[in-house]
Amino acid sequence: MIQATEKAPAALIQADWELDYYSRPILEADGKKRWELLICSSQQDTTAGRSFRWFLNCPASSVNSQWLKAALEQALADAAEQGFAPPRKLRCWRGSMRTMVQRASEQLGFDLVPSRRCYALVEWLQERQASVYPQEEGYMAGPLAPPPQPIQPVAVPLPEAARGDQWSWASLPLGALREASDWETSFAGLAPLAADLSDELMVSGLRLFSASRSLAIAGWLAGLEPVRLEVSGQQLILEAGLEDRWLLGQLDPEEADAAAAAFQASRVQSGGVQFLAVQSSPDQPGFDGFWILRDLPDA
Repeated sequence: MIQATEKAPAALIQADWELDYYSRPILEADGKKRWELLICSSQQDTTAGRSFRWFLNCPASSVNSQWLKAALEQALADAAEQGFAPPRKLRCWRGSMRTMVQRASEQLGFDLVPSRRCYALVEWLQERQASVYPQEEGYMAGPLAPPPQPIQPVAVPLPEAARGDQWSWASLPLGALREASDWETSFAGLAPLAADLSDELMVSGLRLFSASRSLAIAGWLAGLEPVRLEVSGQQLILEAGLEDRWLLGQLDPEEADAAAAAFQASRVQSGGVQFLAVQSSPDQPGFDGFWILRDLPDA
């Protein structure tokens, strides 16, 4: 006689988390600003359109690492109920809150990554600023928050071991970037792409080539948390982490002006989408490293 077997439990969804623990433009009844913890899963880790979003208000008198630890434990429990595994990485967006988040996350065994690669979180913050906070009693009109790092450090050259043999400008249609998760890539970092953007939009980017060290360079860049490409004067710069700025090369004046104009147009037309690719040669079928970047405004 054939016996029925129990159905195996569904595998938990593995996703990194992005976190913001900060005051909001709302005055509570006691005259103090509201503090809020926002947590969301990184867009590239969503499965079948599922994502994790979680928030909790924090009394201004309770802003500390112990409150945050308890809140993270609650978020973990709620995430598990929704089918999400504990995150492997927890990305912290604000440098000013790094120490407090570090203390709380260490007690829970999180791998904390200070990073501006919190694109899903930034979009959620923008949504809440536009449609949630203005409806709250005590709302104060004005900017959401100052930029995470208002003073830019001087860009430094990449270490010798991380430099490619050559680099070149490149462009891809946005529709192609929507399929990036299916590409053969050793190190990848993707980002949300707005559904209402045309697949025909051309996205500017950079390709780095190294015949002998491309995989090692891609791994090194992955650890940097690359954020965006920018042109400062005649310098081509890669911004990464919370405040790192790496000098990729010197441009002639005409090339610098054209690149700066292309990046500015990208902000207007495609929300600042860019890309960075690492390959052994222009003919390599896949990528050793590929990142979708966002040239978001600083404030």
